Amino acid sequence: MKAVVINEFGGPEVLTYIEVDTPTIESNQVLIRVDATSVNFADIMTRQGKFHAAGKPPIIPGMDATGVIAEVGSEVQNLKVGQRVIAFPKTGSYAEYIVADENLAFVLPENVDYRKAAASPLVSFTSYKLLADVGRLVQGESVLIHAAAGGIGTTAIQLAKILGASRVIGTVGSENKISTALEAGADYVINYEQEDFVEKVNDLTGGKGVDVILDSIGGKVAEKSLDCLAMYGRLVNFGNASGEIGQVKTVDLHSSCRAVLGFSLGTTRNNRPELLRETAERVLEYLADGRLDIKIGNTFSIEEASEAHRLIESRQSVGKMVLEVNK
Repeated sequence: MKAVVINEFGGPEVLTYIEVDTPTIESNQVLIRVDATSVNFADIMTRQGKFHAAGKPPIIPGMDATGVIAEVGSEVQNLKVGQRVIAFPKTGSYAEYIVADENLAFVLPENVDYRKAAASPLVSFTSYKLLADVGRLVQGESVLIHAAAGGIGTTAIQLAKILGASRVIGTVGSENKISTALEAGADYVINYEQEDFVEKVNDLTGGKGVDVILDSIGGKVAEKSLDCLAMYGRLVNFGNASGEIGQVKTVDLHSSCRAVLGFSLGTTRNNRPELLRETAERVLEYLADGRLDIKIGNTFSIEEASEAHRLIESRQSVGKMVLEVNK
């Protein structure tokens, strides 16, 4: 088969599309012929050698995919050859074939388009877990979402509304991204390059702050976010795109009954995959009935993976990036 391989860490130019061995499955796994895969920021970090879980080259990047089951292991009970699935693979997903454990492959409803399916696993599973399980969003509460025009941002906006949020506020880093977050359903979008997001959020909430904050940036943004988090509010950190180390003062937490929480889909996938079964049921239901519409910014062929990486690194991309493989 062919796959995109990182033989050395570096810029987008190190992504090479070459012939490699087709992976083999174990008894509890399935082999999937990939239709399409998504591009995530973790793929950029993997290519740069900054993603702790990636290991050493050669590496096939990619964290999720959609495709058709080509082979099942002898102990697989709930999946069969020919089924369309989304999956989190054991190895990278920028490839014609991937291997996934049975409990990390989920059957797709027939009416879900393969591009939407490919774009959905990481962003929709992450967003649902952040809001429903970690952030414990209650109907009628308000939510602030940083990086609101990105793949997780636009997905989390929609899921917050589905789960009953009364108001969703987003932050973005440029004017041209405001419309993307608004189209996803945000009630208000703040360009943090032009406005102080803390001041604006407090103005919008009458000084009370928001109940749930989703933060993938970390550092100073996380620190400042506490200044617009309501009493009993939950700040959920799930990334550190800024590269900075933020500081939290415990004195800011106990008297206000606020909480700072962390989440990693990768950690959950590797250590407690059973926690994703209910998430999959809810997310696939929302995709099938149209309540959740994954925003796809660009679609590239697998051979153009380096161009997709360049676009993401330019900070000009919006929504999700999809790589078509066997299509």
